[in-house]
Amino acid sequence: MLQSALMNVMVKAARRAGRSLKRDLGEIENLQVSMKGPANFVTMADKRSEEILYTDLTKARPGYGFIGEEGGLREGADKTHTWIVDPLDGTTNFLHGIPQFAISIGLLREGVIIAGLIYNPANEELYTAERGKGAFLNDTRLRVANRKQLNDCVIACGLPHIGRGNHELSRQEMTALQPKVAGLRRFGAASLDLAYVAAGRLDGYWERNLQQWDIAAGIVMIREAGGVVSDIQGRDVDALATGNVVCGNEAVHDQLVKILKPLK
Repeated sequence: MLQSALMNVMVKAARRAGRSLKRDLGEIENLQVSMKGPANFVTMADKRSEEILYTDLTKARPGYGFIGEEGGLREGADKTHTWIVDPLDGTTNFLHGIPQFAISIGLLREGVIIAGLIYNPANEELYTAERGKGAFLNDTRLRVANRKQLNDCVIACGLPHIGRGNHELSRQEMTALQPKVAGLRRFGAASLDLAYVAAGRLDGYWERNLQQWDIAAGIVMIREAGGVVSDIQGRDVDALATGNVVCGNEAVHDQLVKILKPLK
């Protein structure tokens, strides 16, 4: 697959940061048995990954703004372009040595996401998408699954944990959806859940209270794979702003919105 100059920049940065994370993942097992535990080490791995991405992306595109999970907003001279970056999505998985985590890079141009990359260095799966150019897993073109009935579908979700999210609302959502679907899954890395929908591995996904760096790359990926993504109220322009996301092919997306929208 012939990649654009822009995507080459993103891929090169992601692969370099990914090598750093992969080395750090190899240290996690040793740290599990220490008195201090691996939490501080993972924080450093996260920050190190973000600095690699910031250095490489800003070197290749001087002036672009940069929003990272760790460093927040770093403004650039070019106010029309902003990188939106999660240097380690799935931190809890990484902390436990579970190889379900990713680097996520989205590029915003005048408020529109024009490119996205999601990379899991543990298994070398690289998802890429550019607006109007399709979505790919490594060199394979992606399309969302074609299943139309929820009782045939496997749906992913997020689950709130201690100190975060609305646990009662989550229970309402589970109660509403469990009898209607073939299966529910919670993998722990929002960017990869979105990538899996784009790849047709999952039929749909929803989650609340996400950050823009969790979902920016995945939004363009799903749309370029022929899917629909919106906030839980069904508003296609507000998912990035609200942090509440639901997606799938058109039929699955619409059914999920119909079930989830009334719940509060």
